Amino acid sequence: MASENTPLLSHGVFSVVADGEKLPHRLSRGSVEDVQAKSPQGPKRRLNTFFGVIVPTVLSMFSIVLFQRVGFVVGHAGLLQGLAMLAVAYFIISLTILSICAISTNGAVQGGGAYFMISRSLGPEFGGSIGLMFFLAKVCACGVYVLGLVEALLAVFGKDPASGQVGGLHVLPQGYWFTVLYASVVLLVCLLVCLVGSHIYSRAAFLILLVITGAFLSILISPLLVGPQTFVISHPNSHNHSQTLSYNTSYTGFNGTTLHNNLGPGYSVDYSTSQMMSFATVFAVMFTSCTGIMAGANMSGELKNPSVSIPKGTILAVLYTFIVYLVLFLLVSSTCQRGLLTGDYGVFQRINVWPPFVLIGMYCASLSAAMCAMIGASRILHALALDQLFGLPLAPAAITSKSGNPWVAVLYTWGLVQCTVFAAELNVIAGLVTVFYLLAYAAVDLACLALEWASAPNFRPTFQFFSWHTCLLGIVSCLLMMFLINPVYSSASIVLLLLLLLFLHYRSPTSSWGYISQALIFHQVRKYLLMLDVRKDHVKFWRPQVLLMVANPRSSSQLITFVNQLKKGGLYVLGHVQLGDLDLMPSDPIQHQYNFWLSLVDKLGVKAFVDLTLSPSVRQGTQHLLRITGLGGMKPNTLVMGFYDNSYPDDYFLQDPAFCQGSSDNSKNEDDEFGVDLPSLQAHFGPVRDEVTPRSLAPDEYVGIVSDAIKMNKNVCLGRYFHQLQAAEGRGLRGDGAGRIIDVWPLNPLRPGTSAYADVCSLFLLQMACILNMAAGWRRARIRIFLCAEVQSEDQGWMEKEERFRELLGKLRIRAEIKVVAWDVVVRLLGAEAGNTSQGHMGELNALTRAPQPITQEFLSAVNGLLKENSADAAVRFLYLPRPPAVSGQYQQYLAQLDMLSRDLGPTLLIHGLTPVTCTEL
Repeated sequence: MASENTPLLSHGVFSVVADGEKLPHRLSRGSVEDVQAKSPQGPKRRLNTFFGVIVPTVLSMFSIVLFQRVGFVVGHAGLLQGLAMLAVAYFIISLTILSICAISTNGAVQGGGAYFMISRSLGPEFGGSIGLMFFLAKVCACGVYVLGLVEALLAVFGKDPASGQVGGLHVLPQGYWFTVLYASVVLLVCLLVCLVGSHIYSRAAFLILLVITGAFLSILISPLLVGPQTFVISHPNSHNHSQTLSYNTSYTGFNGTTLHNNLGPGYSVDYSTSQMMSFATVFAVMFTSCTGIMAGANMSGELKNPSVSIPKGTILAVLYTFIVYLVLFLLVSSTCQRGLLTGDYGVFQRINVWPPFVLIGMYCASLSAAMCAMIGASRILHALALDQLFGLPLAPAAITSKSGNPWVAVLYTWGLVQCTVFAAELNVIAGLVTVFYLLAYAAVDLACLALEWASAPNFRPTFQFFSWHTCLLGIVSCLLMMFLINPVYSSASIVLLLLLLLFLHYRSPTSSWGYISQALIFHQVRKYLLMLDVRKDHVKFWRPQVLLMVANPRSSSQLITFVNQLKKGGLYVLGHVQLGDLDLMPSDPIQHQYNFWLSLVDKLGVKAFVDLTLSPSVRQGTQHLLRITGLGGMKPNTLVMGFYDNSYPDDYFLQDPAFCQGSSDNSKNEDDEFGVDLPSLQAHFGPVRDEVTPRSLAPDEYVGIVSDAIKMNKNVCLGRYFHQLQAAEGRGLRGDGAGRIIDVWPLNPLRPGTSAYADVCSLFLLQMACILNMAAGWRRARIRIFLCAEVQSEDQGWMEKEERFRELLGKLRIRAEIKVVAWDVVVRLLGAEAGNTSQGHMGELNALTRAPQPITQEFLSAVNGLLKENSADAAVRFLYLPRPPAVSGQYQQYLAQLDMLSRDLGPTLLIHGLTPVTCTEL
């Protein structure tokens, strides 16, 4: 397995030795970062906590809201609801920050930021879908910042014929297409900076922060230097754009009456969108100031020590911005009348001691936030492209310059942002941005929650100020606010997320990141296995739990797929014994074989586990597997083996298209293998047995395995001629079984006088036939039950037996056709005394106490002929498997009798059942 830092394994056929093994398997966190810092393929890590996290996070969270939407929020929502919005927004992002800090301090964080953390925590499906959603959120946010900058430019330099301001600085024509044009020009400037490289932005970011801080300080001191003023606000009529609405409003300076009047809400029509504002719409605009908490995390690939810088820098940046917004909310609510706040986004410019301070800060904040969003989005897209989750469409985004700048990803991002600016209004897409970000934040909380609930020993973050309660609360808060802001956008984003999940699940990307789903499944399965108490088992809920012993899958794949139909949701284990002695070997040869067997299971499409063992003999190995396979109530109760005969098997790998190179089925599933390609799989399993290959199992040992299983109270099934079963029947993938026949012969053929049609073994045969009849490929198959009777005998007790048997089938809800077979001629070959099966109850008791008569070749040939004659058209036959003899010296004779009995019958399962499996009660 490749190291944790290996990219997603490439799609296509790959050998057992993956390319990822070029890196050391065990690297400390520091060594990993050193390797990646020196890698020529990636950007050098040169940013510290302040310049790499605090500065971009602060700039992203200030953006356009700081200068152009604080008054808008307080004017519509009032101070109290505005503070409530601020508290809710920062409460949500604080919970998410706790999750970000926990994940980022649990290991080395590479390029891709939030996407890297989510994908490596939740696996490729969730990581890829959430990563793409987060990329789209960044794209929309970049569009918001660009439109905010254009809005600020037009407020100063735009022509406004309605107000008569057409001279001086008002030189820029306004209108929808002009707004799109200006936004495109601004976006082009951002593109050029990002193409040169993020290091230019990083160097200028600190200067931009100083400028913004200066503008903020000028806002704070302005009420001390600027006296009360009255302004005339003019806007086009929302119903008739040819008319202009004007009203007077005032800046009062610090005033208790002004503060009192601004405490409550006063939602009105927004003059830019002509829409009625509400708590949700205002909160959506305000929350765009909280969408920058991952700006530092998105620069993780360029941070010297991301595990330290991301939590420390993000917390400090968020705390600083919260204080700034809190001060500004209090400032505007106590100095400006509501009409001024709702009527002019640029209220800070009007009331500033020197308006250019605010303009410069506004332009710098918007431009820096737009560039930061574009850089962050391009890094996420670049990480997605490197991981090859979405295949060819994103493949070019993995291209970088010599300095490591992903310029193609930047072009992708620029093109999508260009599409968003056609909205031409900041408030229009603010809701979409907020919904996307809230969904991404919920995903981060989900990742941390899953890691915490999985209780993985390696989840040991150095940041400890979180719990599963904070993660769960963060998820609920994000989802709740999403639907409060815009139910339509929220529903559409979740649907898009689910579609991406399905797409990635269908592509089944293979990664070495680890799957949180596996950790959660393990955690829950362990708990449920402990709850699965074998003392509470009941016959009503019995199901076969099968251990199928496989010598070579090349010759037994048909039997493997057939038994898959018989498990009925029960445990299914493929067992294999490799001969050898561990004392004579340098290492265990079994461990590296599991991947080949698991890949075989994937190819065959069966739902089976694999259990392998090393043993000096097959018999001892089978005993080991029967004893130790499974856990608790999930242990095999039925042993299945292929029949022991002298025929040479066919090579199934040469017949099934799934194992042939270049087939459509193979090309579809070739990416599902974990380190095993098709040639390696075929090479691992040797050729089938031929006349020169020695057998690893003697006849006595084979019968001994059957005897051992019965002694261990395991049901035994022996499958013969299943290579003749049609592919549709064996796999059950096509058709519903119409026209197929399942034959059941519930009578011990070696001791016919000692068996009843309703004993435990006979009922077990019936149950197995019913289970097969429930499988997808056998649902419309007919079940026939053959009752052997001496119809020419004077004692007609067999008719009473048949009637009782029909009544029993009705109680057991088994739909089957009963056929009475006359076998008078066959029974006579055993002798009248031993063969009489129609003597009634006393006759059966006498038969049980008598020594069995010797079975002759003529009798076995006659029984075999009877089976051929009556079951020639059956798809599969279920025969009664007699118990092996107690004396090992008779094992070979017993096996020869079974061979004669089932010779040339077609697909046949000889079954010896020990478990009561039927119930007539509800």
